[in-house]
Amino acid sequence: MRGRGANACAHLPEAINTSEDTAMADKAQTWVYTEDYVAESDALTAARAVASELGAAPVSPGTGAALRMLAAVAGARAVLEVGTGAGVSGLWLLDGMARDGVLTTIDVESELLGHARRNFAAAGLSSHRTRLIAGRALDVLPRMAARGYDMVVLDGDLDETPQYLDHAVRILRPGGTIAFVHALWHDQVADPARRDARTVVAREVINYLRESDEFVPALLPVGDGLAVAVKR
Repeated sequence: MRGRGANACAHLPEAINTSEDTAMADKAQTWVYTEDYVAESDALTAARAVASELGAAPVSPGTGAALRMLAAVAGARAVLEVGTGAGVSGLWLLDGMARDGVLTTIDVESELLGHARRNFAAAGLSSHRTRLIAGRALDVLPRMAARGYDMVVLDGDLDETPQYLDHAVRILRPGGTIAFVHALWHDQVADPARRDARTVVAREVINYLRESDEFVPALLPVGDGLAVAVKR
């Protein structure tokens, strides 16, 4: 009996490692499945290709689907987005918004705004449904109306996101939603040993949303992480 027990114990670490490897493989497969759960339209596929070619880092399909759902749940008629890119996230948002809703989207790069405008038109969207603003977000946001938006999406310069958040609190109506894209920042945020500047900023933003009495938050593991908070 003693010999058999010792032999079994000798194989225990190997069994644990195999189990952990299987669990990790299952988790990776599940992540891929959730990202592919909602198919992208031809217009989105084309916009994603443009964004990738320009190095504009589009949101993942899973993140886009979550943004669309949040806009739909809110019945959003006025959404403000910081960081237009080539319009991938904008297309998802517009598909979830009320049919007469208007997306206001800000980007410092005029070239990207031009591509986004063309991608919106290619999707059959009226120009009346979008307002594209070229400029630095921190210069534009102070001009936005207080409590004028149902949803604010933060996907701009990560280093400036804490300041974006200050403005978002002001311009968001009660019951409105903040969505912070790239909230887990390349899987670095969950590791407390990671202390580079951008990881620290992302961690501070999601911690603020969690600890503030002004918001009801959740952190979703889609794409590169999506922090969502509803303003009380």
